[in-house]
Amino acid sequence: MLPNSLNFLALFGAITLVHYMLPQRHRWWMLLLASVWLYSTFNSLYLLLLAYTTLVAWGVGLALERERRRIWLVLGVVAQLAVLILFKYADFLLETAEPLLRPLVAANEAFALPRMEWLLPVGLSFYVFSCISYIVDVWRGTQKAERHLGHLALFVAFFPKLIAGPIERAPDLLPQLKAGGTFSEARVVLGLQFLLWGLIKKVVIADGLVSFVDAGFSMPAFQSAVTVLIAVYFYAFQIYCDFSGYSDMAIGMAAILGFQFRANFLRPYMSRNVGEFWSSRWHISLSRWFRDYLYIPLGGSRAGKLRQYLNLMIVFGLSGLWHGAALTFLIWGLLNGLWQVVWLSCRPVITKISAVMPARLFAVLSVLLTFHLVLVTWVFFRAEDVATALAVYQRIWGALPQMPSLLAGYNYTPAFWYSLSLIVALCLVEWLQERRPVETWLPAWPRAARWSVYYMGLALLVVTGHWGAAEFVYMQF
Repeated sequence: MLPNSLNFLALFGAITLVHYMLPQRHRWWMLLLASVWLYSTFNSLYLLLLAYTTLVAWGVGLALERERRRIWLVLGVVAQLAVLILFKYADFLLETAEPLLRPLVAANEAFALPRMEWLLPVGLSFYVFSCISYIVDVWRGTQKAERHLGHLALFVAFFPKLIAGPIERAPDLLPQLKAGGTFSEARVVLGLQFLLWGLIKKVVIADGLVSFVDAGFSMPAFQSAVTVLIAVYFYAFQIYCDFSGYSDMAIGMAAILGFQFRANFLRPYMSRNVGEFWSSRWHISLSRWFRDYLYIPLGGSRAGKLRQYLNLMIVFGLSGLWHGAALTFLIWGLLNGLWQVVWLSCRPVITKISAVMPARLFAVLSVLLTFHLVLVTWVFFRAEDVATALAVYQRIWGALPQMPSLLAGYNYTPAFWYSLSLIVALCLVEWLQERRPVETWLPAWPRAARWSVYYMGLALLVVTGHWGAAEFVYMQF
């Protein structure tokens, strides 16, 4: 059941009501049942994988508590990664190995390795990474092994975060879930605000941009250059509103139920450099996961510049593959790693430039440059294959000298202007948020003004919302 559907919202209301009617010590099992049932609505067979990853994490955690041996850590992590490799990367690896093996095993060009063609379970990467972090935290001693299987199962399967994150850590979330959540009127109000804003991002802005993006990325060589250019820019906001919209909804639902999630997005397109974008603004829970469980264990920046750059390329390459088993995702990750290396290498020069430029002008130029560096990489993230991505670049680059006249003569539709106005409004809200978080100034408004904002948001959802039209992009990861 998609969270961007009216049926889900009605069911969430019922879950919330029952949740607060139960004594705190009994709330965990109701939330676990609700989480398991909601996940089963995608495919009941997915529950087998959810149970497997949970049982492995539980068993390995108990084994590590009895005897802190590295073999248990290795077995636990390998057992979790085996699920990802089998269901997410098996066909990709077979496809990659096929041309290498063909000359060795047969002269016949028809030789092909068999494909598993298994459907990727929804949210698999998210709950596998949650289980791996739990195992590593128990090994490091920052988390005690959870003896209660039901509590650990709820941590893994908790429905607000299950299908698309954020990737919560056991030391932060598990104690909250065991306590059952405490009702707070202020927290519920804040949760409703997050839920409303997340829905607007998804069903109004992101899903409204889908048709423009699809038009530009479908055979780009045969589309007008302006159509392709619009698709590239609109996709940057589609992917952001789609994913951050889900994160806002997850944070909001958790808050309504009495729990607290960490922020997963902090206005990423306001970043002044690519380091800031990835370290503290975009998909923060994943960036910190890779930092804590891969980058730092590899040596981080402690072994010199060259080793740091290599570690960054490894982390971003694997991050790309985490998003999908395709060459396009690998290139996307490596490009973002390259931007990190270039930024770190040029930081002394950038510092000198900033010292001789007006601060505000330097800030604006930095934001624009960072946004466009990220924009370039999004093409590989969205394209179906490398050829399509290259065709997008070629179509825009080839028409660049004529672009001003092409833009002036393009047939802009009312839907385009409406979508553009929503993006401008989003940027304005984010700019205001950057100056002062909404939760600090909205409560100070008169009640009539606050409710006017709420009703405007609800009107947008009712009148222009694309309810249940498309699943969240990150559900496939």
